[in-house]
Amino acid sequence: MDKVLNIIKDKKLTYDQKVLNLAQTAEDSINVLAISRETQEYRDAGIICDLNEGNAPYKARYILPDYERFMKNGSNFLNLKPAKDIWDATNNLLILYKHVPSVTSFPVYAGNIDTLLEPFVEDEVEAYHAIKLFLMHMDRTLRSSFCHANIGPTPTKAGRLILKAERELQCATPSITLKYNKETSNDFAIDAVNTALITAKPSFANHDMFVREFGEDYGIASCYNGLKIGGGSYTLARLNLASLAQRAKDKDHFLNCILPDAVLRLASFMDEKIRFLVEESGFFETNFLVQEGLISRDRFTGMFGVFGLAECVNYLLKAENKQDRFGKGSEASHLGHVIIKKLHEEVGQHHNQYCEVMGGKFLLHAQVGIDSDKGVSPGCRIPIGEEPELWDHILQSAVFHPYFPSGISDVFSFDHTTKQNPEYILDIIKGAFRENMRYFPFYANDSDVVRITGYLVKRSDMEKLDKGKAVLIDNVVLGLGAVKNQRVLERKVRGNE
Repeated sequence: MDKVLNIIKDKKLTYDQKVLNLAQTAEDSINVLAISRETQEYRDAGIICDLNEGNAPYKARYILPDYERFMKNGSNFLNLKPAKDIWDATNNLLILYKHVPSVTSFPVYAGNIDTLLEPFVEDEVEAYHAIKLFLMHMDRTLRSSFCHANIGPTPTKAGRLILKAERELQCATPSITLKYNKETSNDFAIDAVNTALITAKPSFANHDMFVREFGEDYGIASCYNGLKIGGGSYTLARLNLASLAQRAKDKDHFLNCILPDAVLRLASFMDEKIRFLVEESGFFETNFLVQEGLISRDRFTGMFGVFGLAECVNYLLKAENKQDRFGKGSEASHLGHVIIKKLHEEVGQHHNQYCEVMGGKFLLHAQVGIDSDKGVSPGCRIPIGEEPELWDHILQSAVFHPYFPSGISDVFSFDHTTKQNPEYILDIIKGAFRENMRYFPFYANDSDVVRITGYLVKRSDMEKLDKGKAVLIDNVVLGLGAVKNQRVLERKVRGNE
């Protein structure tokens, strides 16, 4: 009960944030999952982490509704008819968003908003007014910058209006990704770069790479998660490679014994969470999103997350008295690649009956880290403060991207002077994608909105929270913790190298 009272008395939390925290506390007060002793041992040690999903899953973690279907048909449950103009369209979407659950209790996917709104753009002045209010409403009510919208790859009038509005509003929510390929005109891509240098979005996704793995019907949700539209992910749990390495005698023992055993433990944990959600929670039998065909259970998968590769590699090499460090030497880079290749093979051998959309397989995910992580790098990233020159950084990182269909990224901070030369950044992105980099997020070092890791936060909001003042967006708490524990605002600044 002390935890409940502490939440109630917390002056840094808004009313809505207290409600969500109290609900999470209630869920965590019960234990309904059959978790093996071996798996629980790794949970207690922090090697396996469920990222605050709760003890009794009653909704899928990440849901990507088929918004195109919704726009065409409306919704009987919500008593909404198909939109006839831009005001109907934005209003209908905003209503639906309030009813799309996720691990954050806010939608993590808002759809390809440019193509959703494009049919209703007639008078551009009126459309801009509607789109600007639409984005402002999302920021003020969907209080999590894990809420993620997509635009592109084809340029649209709506897409240009969205970019213009984002430059003016400079909101942290929603995060935005531009699906980028040869269909994306140069001027539209430059417009996106200019916007990102002001407000840290959109990030660029290698559209062709995602299409090869998912088909055209995919979306980028939450941090940078590639998933099937009309489905999503039941769960995301993560494996701490840094801590796991400390249980190994040497790198061979790690690769052949420790890592395969850890994969089995985490996969069994995910299996149990999915089983309860599908077989006992009733979510897929009762939710109107399923009944109206906006999602389908057989289009969901599970996301197998990892983090701390850099520290894992450094520990194993140090145990062998090697001087290389991850991101700094060829031996370290090679070992990192060997570890992720082995991980991919081990996860690929596991089968889950409820992940039909991916052939029964879990998808690998390079997890972005959480605010309480200390001394452990997100996913496969090079530790902050040790970044090599930009092109070497890209080449080092790109080799890992093909293994992570459900998401991986680095984060690049550019000097504010690059705003005078957006073509320079677009050329870097084009080159990175030719090297099979999957995702390219960036921001300017003087912007108020910054990319913490997989999400956006305003510096000004973090300053308020640090002074004990309540703030609207939930992620600010996470962002401030990441700033203090992971030094995310100390990334190497590019463009002045």
